[in-house]
Amino acid sequence: MAEASFDFVVVGGGVVGSSIGLGLARRGARVAILDQGDTALRSSRVNFGLVWLQSKGDGMPEYGRWTRRSADLWTEFAAYLQDLSGIDPEHEQKGGIAFCLGEAEFEHRRNTIQRMHNQVEPWVYETRMIDRKAVEALYPGVRFGPEMVGASFGPHDGVTNPLRLLQSLHGALKRVGIAYRPDAPAQAIQSDGGGFVIDTPAGPFRAGKVVLAAGHGTTGLAATLGLEAPIVPERGQLIITERVAPILPIPASGVRQTRDGTIMIGTTHEAAPDLTTRATTANAVHIAERIVRLIPDMARVKMVRTWLGLRVLSPDGFPVYMESETHPGAYVAICHSGNTLAAVHANDLAEAFLAHRLPDTLAPFHPRRFHVSQAA
Repeated sequence: MAEASFDFVVVGGGVVGSSIGLGLARRGARVAILDQGDTALRSSRVNFGLVWLQSKGDGMPEYGRWTRRSADLWTEFAAYLQDLSGIDPEHEQKGGIAFCLGEAEFEHRRNTIQRMHNQVEPWVYETRMIDRKAVEALYPGVRFGPEMVGASFGPHDGVTNPLRLLQSLHGALKRVGIAYRPDAPAQAIQSDGGGFVIDTPAGPFRAGKVVLAAGHGTTGLAATLGLEAPIVPERGQLIITERVAPILPIPASGVRQTRDGTIMIGTTHEAAPDLTTRATTANAVHIAERIVRLIPDMARVKMVRTWLGLRVLSPDGFPVYMESETHPGAYVAICHSGNTLAAVHANDLAEAFLAHRLPDTLAPFHPRRFHVSQAA
């Protein structure tokens, strides 16, 4: 006997699952979100908090358009979350920087930006390269090291506070009537009379449709429903400093200052097939050495803590969205940039799930791309 019946059950209560669930409920669906609670490998809590466009979509222009769509929705989305939950997700959209140390990095970045511009319409990125003098004008309180020769600047980039974003999402879920169950991780899912029954430690849940958005916990459940959720886990380590006076008004890929004055510095990229999350001194040293090359005065700022999280990456780094052909009404949604895509997930993706049809614009994100030779 199923405990309760819903239009949708979303498996996963991180930023991705919560954003989708909120979008569904906002449009009138009866929604339950089944979550693993504090024991989950929660990428939503251990990330840099960027809402970032300028690096997204090289090789898949549709991802660039999708990300730009989300960036454009984010200001309204943040206001909606704060109105519902009373918690400010601390979204800012002042633009973003990717620093270049040395001419080789600058030329590589310039080539990447030009290549991405060539793949899409001019309005998508609007990222441009700027020289050292222009960078210094953006950061009047910073003395940069001699290796910093310039940067790329993306006018649509921004940040959010990842902890407050998740808190505001969970607060909003309650306000729109979602049954959020942190004690009910999905253990098995079966088709049942045109719908689905999801077995959990808290009992079974019935739904007309199910969305798998549980990050690293998605793959096994997906396979039972004819879905694919290929994930290549990747570790990323961050450093957090003591509070200092405001010196970094513009966030950058690899360094940003939070509203409370701490500076976040990162990050590393390591394969993590064993899903371990142990931070290392070697990684911290690597991160610290680069930031001191960029801003020598950072050598005098105290490191308070360091931590490591797991990125949810598909084999090519792009999101995966699909509906099962064998179990219609079962969907999968996995991505790395859950913060960046939260606004479009709560709007366009939720609307697609409600319409029972993923639009053609999302076809490139289907995992069939991993089975098609790119040499043809």
